[in-house]
Amino acid sequence: MKLAPIFDPAVRKPAPKPIQVDLQKAFLAVTAVWVVALVVATILLAMEVIGMQPLIVCVAGTVIGILMLIWEHFHRWDYRRLGK
Repeated sequence: MKLAPIFDPAVRKPAPKPIQVDLQKAFLAVTAVWVVALVVATILLAMEVIGMQPLIVCVAGTVIGILMLIWEHFHRWDYRRLGK
């Protein structure tokens, strides 16, 4: 019965262990994409193809990516300990 785990927790399968992910690589990759988008948006703004709003979005994405890299640096030990 598919509803059995809801009514009887003893029937549930054990949860899988979390996998360890290198957040620094993920945040670096995404931040690099935002930086490339920022360069493209700056060029398009200089050519007057787009307005200011896409540039602001790219700046925000880049800043958030940098902040996430800083967060990862200070919390690296915590999430690596959880992955073991």
